[in-house]
Amino acid sequence: MSKVTVHQFPCLSDNYGFLVRDDASGETACIDTPDADAILRELGATGWRLTAILNTHWHPDHAGGNAAVKAATGATIYGPAEVAVHFPIDREVGDGDSLRLGETAIQVMASGGHTLGHIVYHLPEAGMLFAGDTIFPMGCGRLFEGTAAQMWGSLSRIAALPRETVVYSAHEYTLANANFALSVDDSPVVASRAADVAQARARGEWTVPTTIGAERDSNPFLRAPGLALAAGAANDAEAFGRVRAAKDSFKG
Repeated sequence: MSKVTVHQFPCLSDNYGFLVRDDASGETACIDTPDADAILRELGATGWRLTAILNTHWHPDHAGGNAAVKAATGATIYGPAEVAVHFPIDREVGDGDSLRLGETAIQVMASGGHTLGHIVYHLPEAGMLFAGDTIFPMGCGRLFEGTAAQMWGSLSRIAALPRETVVYSAHEYTLANANFALSVDDSPVVASRAADVAQARARGEWTVPTTIGAERDSNPFLRAPGLALAAGAANDAEAFGRVRAAKDSFKG
């Protein structure tokens, strides 16, 4: 089994950047390119050799640094077709495609909803998922392009991964997500996690990564079908849509 090291760093106002290194080969990928200068600085600090850029979706805080990072490193850019409309890529990838980073296998999963063509990268042997803006600790991405049904399908596929899977999300949104969760879900596990999040953020600590298990237990969007807010919904996707709409208008 290959060993993978992740180097995480904050950038922009609330993004995280990730360098993912296959330790056997030294090959390294960055997940998205939110801030080219920050990525190149962190590469210099680690001494790692960037060989791949893995885009999750087309938004500028995820693919806007593609050209600059490629120019500096020569890395191959992979991403969904939607990225190519706005930023350079070298190889389009989509649901079911497989990549390799040295000895590390990477599976591409469709996760549309935030954008229509959003994808996530699953490293099954390493037990990791790089989720972009699809799922966050206690939250999920806003539906800018997709439907509630599409996003619910994406979240359901992600939630079906093993509980111990470590999930790297692209933003530090957890405190706001926890506040919303408390407004719609009175479960003790949600209250306990929200308190832990508040304390961690007060100490200046990151709340990313999370795990599939933690999200199954306390993420209101995965728990949407059982929430009172969603009572009377015709199906799980509609229940999710009601909770997502409530978050969109939440002022807490």
